[in-house]
Amino acid sequence: MKKFLLLTLALAAVFALAACATPTAAPTQAPPTAAPAQPTAAPAQPTAVPAQPTVAPAQPTAAAAQPTTAAAAQPTATVPPPNCNKLDGMPTAKAGELGSPDKPIVITLVPSGDVPTITKAGTAIADCLSKLTGLSYNIEVGTNFAASIEALGANKAQFGFLNTFSAILAQQKYDVTPLLVSLRKYKGKLENFYQGQFIANKASNIKTIADLKGKTFCFVDPNSTSGYIIPVIVLKANGIDPEVDLKGTQNAGSHDNVAIAVYKGDCDAGATFVDVRTDSKPIKENYPDILDKVDAFYITDNIPNDGLQVAKGVDPALTDATVNGLLFISNDPGGNAMLRNLYSYGGLEKVGPDFYNAFAELMKKAGVDPSSLVK
Repeated sequence: MKKFLLLTLALAAVFALAACATPTAAPTQAPPTAAPAQPTAAPAQPTAVPAQPTVAPAQPTAAAAQPTTAAAAQPTATVPPPNCNKLDGMPTAKAGELGSPDKPIVITLVPSGDVPTITKAGTAIADCLSKLTGLSYNIEVGTNFAASIEALGANKAQFGFLNTFSAILAQQKYDVTPLLVSLRKYKGKLENFYQGQFIANKASNIKTIADLKGKTFCFVDPNSTSGYIIPVIVLKANGIDPEVDLKGTQNAGSHDNVAIAVYKGDCDAGATFVDVRTDSKPIKENYPDILDKVDAFYITDNIPNDGLQVAKGVDPALTDATVNGLLFISNDPGGNAMLRNLYSYGGLEKVGPDFYNAFAELMKKAGVDPSSLVK
């Protein structure tokens, strides 16, 4: 009997270990890989009036059966530390030259999400980039989107991770050039485009764009593509003048802040990227029931992703070193994790200087001409 009991316990342990070894479902954000899957050569461009989304998939009616205690104890994936060992063929910077410790290269970051999270992730990336290239880098998070544009224009920053509309403005105003576009996991694969969404507090009973009349609305920032530019186009195309037909509007400053304001009822509805409710780590951690209280009721068509730009006149050798260092970080599992923490990036890929041209022309046809905003 004792031997039978021991055998039974041993078999139970084996089955428990087998259950623990079962791979979990793919995470929402892109997992680090040796080389991220490449998207199509050019993102599909949105029409002047973004299309209505299909009906949201039905939520599961019954809770899934809970696994046994042994099977439920799934192992936590361990993210390796980033590989920041010095790369070959990097330029050097003498004292007083750009890239030296006393004159570091500055990368400006837009405050499109949780600023402490962006600051922490950006600092880690700058530190790794300094080790990879042998050059010195600092990051600065702009007080708003326009501040990052102006930093590049005044050469107070040499590189920037700007959102799409800010990148277009910076290019037209200051000859700032796109270098890299971000890749994010979208509908199962890495893409170089994304979509915007209108979200509403469920208590507001907003189901369509027409329902927004007489309601309060949160935008992100006047230079936010999915958080202001495209939403205004959509509103006007549906017969709603934001300045007349909405009860009140405010610029919350970031996509996270819009989602939080809608969640708390400070705004009846708002505009963000798809999907800040599930892709933002601070939102998931601090508002785990946001999907129960906030609906997405309208999805735009495709918008080219944000990415890295370089200011006019930066030494090509420093540009190449920065691009190669960031691509190395993107392809390294530990480095890729830092990019995910920054702006939910799943990877980076090179683009040409005309990457945003087609989208800029599309906005112009829809009544938003970036060049008219250049002063």
